[in-house]
Amino acid sequence: MEHIKSAIERLYKTDPNIHISVKLTHPRIVIENIPARIVGVYKNIFQIEKSDGEHLCRHTFQYCDVLTGHVAIAELS
Repeated sequence: MEHIKSAIERLYKTDPNIHISVKLTHPRIVIENIPARIVGVYKNIFQIEKSDGEHLCRHTFQYCDVLTGHVAIAELS
């Protein structure tokens, strides 16, 4: 899981603009290849911000969400 955290940290520092896909059930979040921006990288979580028209939405994910495939960042593939 450390390799995922370090890869996300590297993206955050170099180019935080990413494309993300999310399929979570609790809370129910379904995002398909949407442009987003990494806005925070912390010990156990990272935050992204996406725009859905007029509003900015901020979501927080755990690194294990990437590991289990619930969150996919296109730039990590």
